[in-house]
Amino acid sequence: MESVCDRLKMDMELRNYSPHTRVCYLACVRRFLHHFSRSPEEIGKEEIRAYLHHLITEKKVSQAVVGQTYSALKFFYDITLEQDWSTFRIPRVKTPRRLPVVLTKEEAYALISATENLKYRAVLATIYSGGLRVSEAVHLKVSDIDSDRMAIYVGHAKRGRNRYTLLARYTLKLLRDYWRVYRPQDWLFPGRPPSQPIAERTIQYAFRKAFSRTGIKKHAVTHSLRHSFARHLVEAGTNLCHIQQLLGHASPMTTAIYLRLSPGDIGRIVSPLDLMMESAG
Repeated sequence: MESVCDRLKMDMELRNYSPHTRVCYLACVRRFLHHFSRSPEEIGKEEIRAYLHHLITEKKVSQAVVGQTYSALKFFYDITLEQDWSTFRIPRVKTPRRLPVVLTKEEAYALISATENLKYRAVLATIYSGGLRVSEAVHLKVSDIDSDRMAIYVGHAKRGRNRYTLLARYTLKLLRDYWRVYRPQDWLFPGRPPSQPIAERTIQYAFRKAFSRTGIKKHAVTHSLRHSFARHLVEAGTNLCHIQQLLGHASPMTTAIYLRLSPGDIGRIVSPLDLMMESAG
């Protein structure tokens, strides 16, 4: 099993898949192979269908896990085993598109202010300032901060879509305060040891700790800062194509989710019935 998993790992590295995706796909394929305890060449489409159905009906995993497993097996069979997945005709689970959790500008500022540790406050401010993924923030180098152009270079973007994004003046001041105290040399936010970047789970823990202090009653996670960045740009009238480039989205359809009305937007719109009654009165 390990030999074929090594081939899968190499194939994903050749395709420049993110470390997070590689870990997830490998775990999905290993569980799949362990379930059957047979060579993958002996596992056909009916077994694959049965396994996905098993995850849904017996293991009762989330739709996200089923979708991730489907994607992992598709890559595994298409690329590593060189079998045409399209001929299997296996239906993909339909995942509902939920609106992202978005903080208001005041809530985002309250969160950053509630972060007591200077290093973690600088990390969270940088994520919100540029709409970064956590995986992108941890891989920032000191040289990626361009104070002359007030930009952040994202060199470890998803699927290699490297880009420049925004550097807020507040964030730059905070980063300078942070640099004077911590003096990072290579990684902007080094971990332990300093030769390695800070761990994603460390940032997520810092977010949860600060978020609990704010008293905000939303089911927000660290990625909500990225959603909030995009939504606040929409509210400021920023062109959707510009937001797409800042976020590093491949398709404008992905960015368009931030155009959906929020409860605050709905509260500012007057119903046509009220308009009619006002004109009639």
